[in-house]
Amino acid sequence: MLKKAMVLGATGGTGTVIIAELLRRGIKTVAFGRSLPKLEQLAKTFGNPVGLTLKTGDVFNVKDIFSAAQGVDVIFHSTSVPYNEMRAKLLPMGEAVMEAANKLGAKVVAVDGIYPYGRRQNELPIDEEYPKNPHTTKGKVKLEFERMFFSPRWDQVKGLIVRLPDYYGPTANEASYLGSTLTAIAAGKPAIFIGNMNVPREYVYLPDAAVMIVELASRDEAYGQNWNIPGGSVISGREIVRIAREASGMSKMVLPIGKAGLSLLGLFVPVMKEIVEMLYLTEEPLKLSGSKYERLVGPIPVTSYAKGIKETINSIKSR
Repeated sequence: MLKKAMVLGATGGTGTVIIAELLRRGIKTVAFGRSLPKLEQLAKTFGNPVGLTLKTGDVFNVKDIFSAAQGVDVIFHSTSVPYNEMRAKLLPMGEAVMEAANKLGAKVVAVDGIYPYGRRQNELPIDEEYPKNPHTTKGKVKLEFERMFFSPRWDQVKGLIVRLPDYYGPTANEASYLGSTLTAIAAGKPAIFIGNMNVPREYVYLPDAAVMIVELASRDEAYGQNWNIPGGSVISGREIVRIAREASGMSKMVLPIGKAGLSLLGLFVPVMKEIVEMLYLTEEPLKLSGSKYERLVGPIPVTSYAKGIKETINSIKSR
């Protein structure tokens, strides 16, 4: 039974919604991050609940994680690294988390994406048994992470990986493809949209994802496996922009940006150059099957894009 949890990357977009869901369920929660002021601001947004404890530390430091996670049943590993630092940092960070969890005998839920699957082989929704054949650097590193995560050397750990498609929501930041687009639209500024605006793609609304993630984390039978966290339906960039403009009351230009534009921006913002190899997902998007989740848990929570985008825009404007 899940009575106490710790969330790594607590102030990030995914970490924040997981904490919200844990608190909603009355689960004692430790928010772990590098910056105390950011953690304190996070606690303030939740009304400084008695069930929330703040711990600062370095997610690459086993001792910091071990010390903060005393008495914890599940560690949610939702810390991300920038694209341009992924090769150097993703595995060392994961190793530290797993070593600390192994010493504690705690469970670990890792939040990850769909890059290890590589290019789609057909247009059908893919399930968790879909072969992983990554052709990108980031996809290959992510697959190495999965192999490390499920390694038998962590003999005191039960782990599961949840895989999300592109996501959006009030807590999504610039790390998400849609984050900067919706932030600019909400502010009435010209925006960019990464990739093809005409191809329908899948996005998951982060509060919906959090419900599914915590539900899986609460079930012993879910561990030792990968789990898809699908968005429910697909939508084109043009439709996203239409809904966002309507919600914001603004109609500034939104410019789609592809390989050439990202390469140019990459001269000034290194992470932009790293997005180029992932553009295949905007031309040949993957759609996740949620049938495995439905068999274990039940219906997938799905907020309509109209409602989710409107709530995201309103939240951004109210900051």
